[in-house]
Amino acid sequence: MTTLLLSTKNKGKVREIKNILKGLPFEIKSLSDLNLSDDVEETGNTYEENAILKAKTIGERTGILTLGEDSGLEITALSGWPGIKSARHIKGSDQDRIDVILEKIKNVPEDKRTAIYIAVVALYGPKTKKVETFRGISEGKILDHMEGTNGFGYDPIFWSNDLGKTFGSASNDEKNLISHRARALQKAIKYLT
Repeated sequence: MTTLLLSTKNKGKVREIKNILKGLPFEIKSLSDLNLSDDVEETGNTYEENAILKAKTIGERTGILTLGEDSGLEITALSGWPGIKSARHIKGSDQDRIDVILEKIKNVPEDKRTAIYIAVVALYGPKTKKVETFRGISEGKILDHMEGTNGFGYDPIFWSNDLGKTFGSASNDEKNLISHRARALQKAIKYLT
């Protein structure tokens, strides 16, 4: 069976991606499964560039078909911030990053807190040296408080227009049907199969 390597050690992303990709005729492994480091510096200026960088760097290093992913939250009232730096706009935990966003939007009216989650998945085949990218978007808004404890990242404050609740309040199955990452991965699944 062909191995598909996920170029991340983020446990939340690994769990989510493996769940979405289950049923594919691939043995899906994470960097942790293979005791590899994920020291790929995200120097790209776009989600696509970072996803490709992750996939190509790890794919070249291992010789294994590799999936890289980059995603971010773009808040309209904050001119798209934190965007590409969503996971690293401040050092600390997901809660620390949520607290910064809640502070920045505390005086923004609810109807002005629109936001989108963007995910880009890159597949890199080291034998062919070929890269394919796939993009997914989820539309919603940022709440002024947290709702739910499921998921990771900004899920407790991102109200999904599709679900009518936060990703943090959604079950894994609900989120994995319509999230930005799920939408990008569904396109990748079509390509892989």
